[in-house]
Amino acid sequence: MRSTATIAAPVAGQLGSPDTEGRRGRALPGPRYGLLALGGVVALCFVLDLALGAVRIPPLAVLRILFTHQPAPEGWDFIVLKIRLPKALTAVVVGSGLAVSGLQMQTLFRNPLAGPSVLGLTAGASLGVAVLLLAGGSGASTYAIRQLGLGGSWALVGAATAGAALVMGLVLVLSARVRDNVVMLIVGMMLGSITLAIVSLWQYFSAPEQIQEYLLWTFGALGGVTGGQLAVLAGVVGVGLLSAFASAKPLNALLLGETYARSMGLAVGRARTFIIASTSLLAGSITAFCGPIGFVGIAVPHLVRGLFGTADHRVLLPAACLAGAALMLLCDCLTQLPGSQAALPVSVVTSLLGAPVVLWVVLRRRGIREVN
Repeated sequence: MRSTATIAAPVAGQLGSPDTEGRRGRALPGPRYGLLALGGVVALCFVLDLALGAVRIPPLAVLRILFTHQPAPEGWDFIVLKIRLPKALTAVVVGSGLAVSGLQMQTLFRNPLAGPSVLGLTAGASLGVAVLLLAGGSGASTYAIRQLGLGGSWALVGAATAGAALVMGLVLVLSARVRDNVVMLIVGMMLGSITLAIVSLWQYFSAPEQIQEYLLWTFGALGGVTGGQLAVLAGVVGVGLLSAFASAKPLNALLLGETYARSMGLAVGRARTFIIASTSLLAGSITAFCGPIGFVGIAVPHLVRGLFGTADHRVLLPAACLAGAALMLLCDCLTQLPGSQAALPVSVVTSLLGAPVVLWVVLRRRGIREVN
């Protein structure tokens, strides 16, 4: 049987190997200190997200409102607690879920460019939501669905998760026949394009008010998730994150190849199904409530690998949660237009920040190949 180093060699240049020290000696003094530092960054971004907006609130006033619950001047307490706090909590949940789902997909396919949006999961979730929102007349509009309370929330989650799982299943079936990672990316993109084409055709034959509601949903937003919807989203994403954390050891084994994983006694088929279910649940629920949000799932895993110098998922999973939350909070801060009540769609900002990371990964891989 080949040694671990021999099996891991083809993967090391792309995703690394699961050693906590790192091949290049660039790891932080310890994962614990790195995670604590990321936690501090999340806390700082969280306070900034509550402070920035059309009405600027001093950070110290934000902290007093959060921890003392005393009335604040000019209605600041209402702005912070009722408007900005749910949006900031949604950003934390969304960022963590997308980052972890991207990390799982990159490991499962052993492809550094895999992600919920690239492999078509986001498009599949959009198809599920479109079936729910565009079918059956104006009573199925986004507004009506959200007015249904928890029942409507679960309907959105179920429809989006089913759509994401359908596309993910097709990608997985094709990956058993096609072993080339680049070809799998193309296949995922084509499946996503076909799915979006079906949605576009459906919109063409839908009523104008339905199309308007669906188009607003496609821009992506964090501020529309409040009350019962936020509780449902947090609960579903929490289940998906717990499932991902439970799969840390199988992910480490799969990173070294299926042959090595089987030699270690891992039931590869069962592990794949478990990871797919977790990823579909995360990507589907987030897309259902917040719309398609791209590039976070691709960019964050590479950022945490570079920061911690390791591919050990026992470190990367919590790091991705924290880094994804910090990135989404930062993006939400950047959506606020200074001196204006308007805000940019969050998906626009994530694309502007995430696309350069993807380009860097592509150019870096090309440089490695040219050197070899």
